[in-house]
Amino acid sequence: MPDHAFSAQGEASLETRFTSLVVEKSKQKEKEAARKELKETVIAALRQVYDPEIPINIYDLGLIYRVEVSSKGMVYLDMTLTAPGCPVAETFPGMVEAAVRSVPGVFDARVTLVWDPPWNQDNMSDEAKLELGLL
Repeated sequence: MPDHAFSAQGEASLETRFTSLVVEKSKQKEKEAARKELKETVIAALRQVYDPEIPINIYDLGLIYRVEVSSKGMVYLDMTLTAPGCPVAETFPGMVEAAVRSVPGVFDARVTLVWDPPWNQDNMSDEAKLELGLL
């Protein structure tokens, strides 16, 4: 086989691999953008859930410590409550899960209730502090 034929085949193979890599990278970027968009939508849903004792949504109140969204639409949340003896400690995480599950694109949600670090007013957004007269 002449050298130029081998080179043409090799070049075509490299071009095919390069094209595949570009397409794969593009798909990864699209998936990442979709995950970020879903995370923002989940956060918007969390802003519709209010603490039963304080008239501030749980996101701005600083009760949500972690929001992680997988590429498959699984959402993992770490949240806390304002106090360990909170009367809704048994039911509130389930309410939060239900709110997140209602978001289009969410396959399922898991809420983990955590107590470390303990919640304090520093966790609140400036908007929440302003609304409560703390700023």
